[in-house]
Amino acid sequence: MNQWLDERLHITRLNDKFLRKAFPVHHTFFIGEITLFSLIILILTGIILALSFEPSNSMVVNSFDPGTADSPNLVPAAYHSALKINAMPFGDMFRRIHHWSANVMVAAAVLHMMRIYFTGAYKKPREINWWIGMLLLIFSALTAVTGYALPYDNYAYNTLKVIYAITASVPWVGPWLAEFAFAGRFPGEGIIPRFYGYHIMLLPGILLALTAAHMLIMIKQKHTQPQYAKRVAYKKIVGVPLITQQTPIMIMLALLFAAIVILFSAFVPVHAVEHYGPPSSTPIEGIKPDWYLLWVFGLLAIIPNTLSFDLLGGHFSAEFIGALVLPMLVIGLMFAVPMLDRAKDNMYYAENPTNHPHRLAAGIAFFALMIVWSVAGYKGELVANGYLPTTSANAILWGLSFLIPAIVYGLTLAYVSFLRRLRAADEREQQRAVMYGHDD
Repeated sequence: MNQWLDERLHITRLNDKFLRKAFPVHHTFFIGEITLFSLIILILTGIILALSFEPSNSMVVNSFDPGTADSPNLVPAAYHSALKINAMPFGDMFRRIHHWSANVMVAAAVLHMMRIYFTGAYKKPREINWWIGMLLLIFSALTAVTGYALPYDNYAYNTLKVIYAITASVPWVGPWLAEFAFAGRFPGEGIIPRFYGYHIMLLPGILLALTAAHMLIMIKQKHTQPQYAKRVAYKKIVGVPLITQQTPIMIMLALLFAAIVILFSAFVPVHAVEHYGPPSSTPIEGIKPDWYLLWVFGLLAIIPNTLSFDLLGGHFSAEFIGALVLPMLVIGLMFAVPMLDRAKDNMYYAENPTNHPHRLAAGIAFFALMIVWSVAGYKGELVANGYLPTTSANAILWGLSFLIPAIVYGLTLAYVSFLRRLRAADEREQQRAVMYGHDD
């Protein structure tokens, strides 16, 4: 039987070429795998939730609070199906697992790209995989945003209203683009079916295709090796084989990760649709996006309204500049990283971050800037509680946007310089010890 299968499927060749591929042994390499595990959990829980979800904003009677025959309590079908999912056995639990897995996926992707950046693993020949990773991060965030719209409670309604306004603010084509993306003017009858299609078909398809391309390129190019591999076997793949050792490790990690997410979901709820109620014209005070988009919200909060102008018949509003132009510049800078820091030869080994102090300092300063802009997302609360003056809140936050990254950049360079002096002192001590040892 084995010979029959081998003659047709070439299993022996598959085993020799792929199933025994060596994987480096280093704890940071598992962060990318956690991103993959999160995607798998999201797909599985998403299928279960989709079986009970009605992607429509047609009005139906709320079976949990039907009202009277003369005055029935009508709510959107999508909102009503979210209520029914919460009432199902383990329905709310699946919603929680789905929600927190999405957050973990984005967080793991950010940590994975931090490892790639700080170790220089985006250099030749891995530039393409850096760009694919950036696209994965962007589409992961977009998938999460479209998922927030589906329960169509008042929280989702207000979130969609903000996104629609931002889309409509694009000069020249904004209104047309917004109506195309939202299947008509907001709020329209086609909005939930359109976002349902985005969330369960279009965006997951893009994510799966990008993930497959990311992994195939990684298999083709091999991992960057940890520094210890250089001492063990120079320019050789040092690690454990996929099918016999790496796969059991991955399975154990996947089961442990799933257990942690389930345990976390059991005790930490997501926002209850019943609390916000069905869509209404009543705005929600203090509405905020998830943590990974809070920096964009912060930029939008501190852009002065006076920063608006007309050019060639198009209106460039402060909303467009704060929510789209500046974030696109930041994302564009991240895409440009492999072009700004190149390598002449193929890179085999992960670089020590402290050996590249300016790159290290720039990366830490960048995350400091993201934190400042995320804090700016709470400008209203900071002003209301007296932490910032009303008249100069924007000026202070813009000043911090330049000052804190500059301070962090300088402190990082100083710290790396201090580490280098310590290393040099240790090397001199070792040389003296060897010299005195020879004299004896």
